[in-house]
Amino acid sequence: MNYKSSANHKALLIAAVCIIFPAYSELNVVSVVGNRIEVNTKPFYMKGICYHPVSKGKKGTQRSFEYLEKDLELMIEAGINTIRVYKPIDNLEVLDAINKAGIKLITSFGYDQKGFYDIKSGTFINYINKYKNHPAILIWELGNEYNYHPEWFDGDITVWYKEMNAAANSIHENDLNHPVSTSHGEIPDQVALEMSSNIDIWGFNVYRWDEPETFLKEWYEVSSKPMYFSEVGADSYMTIDKNGFKKGDNQKAQAAANEAILEKILLNAGQNLGVLLFAFNDSWWKAGNPSSQDPGGWAPNSSGVPYDGTANEEYWGIVDIDRNKKLSFDVVKHNYNNFILENNK
Repeated sequence: MNYKSSANHKALLIAAVCIIFPAYSELNVVSVVGNRIEVNTKPFYMKGICYHPVSKGKKGTQRSFEYLEKDLELMIEAGINTIRVYKPIDNLEVLDAINKAGIKLITSFGYDQKGFYDIKSGTFINYINKYKNHPAILIWELGNEYNYHPEWFDGDITVWYKEMNAAANSIHENDLNHPVSTSHGEIPDQVALEMSSNIDIWGFNVYRWDEPETFLKEWYEVSSKPMYFSEVGADSYMTIDKNGFKKGDNQKAQAAANEAILEKILLNAGQNLGVLLFAFNDSWWKAGNPSSQDPGGWAPNSSGVPYDGTANEEYWGIVDIDRNKKLSFDVVKHNYNNFILENNK
């Protein structure tokens, strides 16, 4: 079943749902038309950020939305209109706050999240049906660069592609109004493409130094489906002296890399649906003591991280863990607030 619909059908559907769900008078019907997303038939380009807020001193990956009000204020200031989360937000107050801020949401579903709206248990579809009429929802996303982890599937990554494609089909059967994507690490091979026919659009985590635009030509040589950059960016710690940037905590290096990355993606906006910069806030839980900021950590295929070829996992925020702005915040603010989609069709 195809989630896409005619313009007249969309308009009638929006009106009908707004009558049925009066609290959500801004319900969105999201379509993909060529290389453009439309929300209620209006063009929409994702000027986004990846968001997984874990509190200082907390071990593990449990999110906290204690800073949500402040975070949304900062996102609005920076011109951010989309956030990408790595697992579903099962909190109506949080979703409503995101919507009130005028921000859309990419919700990613993991394969095995111990039964928390995951694909393995099939409970992800319960989340779809619970929140598909919420106006903050933009895209349903399946997995995050699982192609780097065949060990999660007994060494056979085709198991994931089969599960992913089936999950996408299930979403289409339950929700006609939002596209389904996956977040893939770099260019997929032919097997991945052939086994993913139900994926409407592709997201890509691309770390090619400060030259993400080189990805576009390679992608459209193997597929005609639209794409977005689900992760790009740089951290603010240099493990070595390189490219004129000194070893150690180095916000200038991060800002320079993010400036180049965003400029090149936005200049090629006609060939992509948007960009999600990684990430909003620093993450102290990823390496060493969660009560302090430590260099190190590990990420697959991270040799393309500017400008030292190393992903220092706790230093990726455009704000620090206390929400103080880093130099990259102003880079994002300048690029996102000065971007006009109409000039980049």
